[in-house]
Amino acid sequence: MKEFTAAYIPIGVGTFHMPSAEKLFEESKALLTGICETTVCPEKMLLNTDLLKEYLDTIDPDLIILQNLTFANGAYAAEIMHRFRSVPLIMWTLREPVIDGGRLRLNALTGAFSAANTIRQFKDTPFEYVYGSPAEEKVIDTIRRTYAAARVKKEMSSLNVCAIGHTPQGFGFGRALDNDLLEVFGVHQDAIEARELIDAAKGFSDEECAEYLNDAMKRTRGLENTPERNRLDFARIYKAYDEFVTSKNIGAIASRCWPDFFTSFGTPVCAVLAMLNDLGVAAACEADMYGALSMWIGMKLSQKAVFFGDPVSLDEKENTITFWHCGTAACSLAREDTGAAIGEHCNRHIGPTMEFGAKESDHAVIFRIGRNPDGTFRFFIVKGKALDRPKQFFGTSSVIETEDSAEKIIHESVLAGWEPHYAVIYGDVSDELQILARMFGCEVTVY
Repeated sequence: MKEFTAAYIPIGVGTFHMPSAEKLFEESKALLTGICETTVCPEKMLLNTDLLKEYLDTIDPDLIILQNLTFANGAYAAEIMHRFRSVPLIMWTLREPVIDGGRLRLNALTGAFSAANTIRQFKDTPFEYVYGSPAEEKVIDTIRRTYAAARVKKEMSSLNVCAIGHTPQGFGFGRALDNDLLEVFGVHQDAIEARELIDAAKGFSDEECAEYLNDAMKRTRGLENTPERNRLDFARIYKAYDEFVTSKNIGAIASRCWPDFFTSFGTPVCAVLAMLNDLGVAAACEADMYGALSMWIGMKLSQKAVFFGDPVSLDEKENTITFWHCGTAACSLAREDTGAAIGEHCNRHIGPTMEFGAKESDHAVIFRIGRNPDGTFRFFIVKGKALDRPKQFFGTSSVIETEDSAEKIIHESVLAGWEPHYAVIYGDVSDELQILARMFGCEVTVY
């Protein structure tokens, strides 16, 4: 895959105050290349459409930073859109440097309206916008977050995901169509039956799986207390899953779990999914592909493992929502006092599964890619923080104090028909998710 590239396109005309424009041009280049060293910048300001066209001939961007350096008419934006209408774009308007009753130095804001009006005639998806000088924190933060979202969008174009088995009856909300994933998100989906990996696991010897068992022993606490047969079979299925995702270059999986791994294999897959999540492969259970994709996005934006679970409890007084699942959380999410403890499945009483409360975080985002009845997609985003709470139920849990009313979030999201699985991202990535949603043309619900 081609390396991510952003292109800085500073447009203007030479009839305004060039010393002011030149200074801001140099400061802007320093900012953008500091954020991303693969940002392509022109050697000089693009002060006429001929210079613009020559520069556009040299670039193949994954993100465009269109800067209104001074006023420029709509012909500049029309040329850019004619070539790159599908490329994510942020428009950056420079603040007028001096207001002293004298000459208008840049008139960039009028140019922004001219460019924006032209862009909307070409571009179906929204673009981002920021106003201010290169030294302003708001400008720096907005541009940095836009870069992060554009990187994720770029990576999704080469992302391979896999559905391992079918969703259980009544869990169709997680079943994704190949064409939807490819058309909307650029993601390629493979599919395999869970029995194929079970059969592969059954063919491994204890010796062949020893390294996987040793790896899990180092990551977890109490695995040695799991019955030997289940412990060894866990290592077998861990090896089968790891070798499969590695050989196929798969970044996210949606795996069937119950009843197959209990009835056909005798050992749950829960802890295997936890290991994969720790290794950077987004792994959702109950074959929820949109849940897995939500996890993958969260992992890329936060550079951390992501919790996956159901909203199972509301505390109006504490303003919290508890997310829980049977035991698939990444070991790295465990509280320090318990570590990544091992137990057995809450319903089937077979192990190993993960058994811990997730660690605290000053910033957390509840996130879900949802599918509307008409086939379009929407992003669910809730800001909050993860509290320091022990395990709430058998399995793994994370207690999130939301910024908005937790009671309101539950009430409105149930009425809106949102799915019952969510990714809990440990980091402040709400803005990046909203930018990414706009890049994909998806509806956004933010609480």
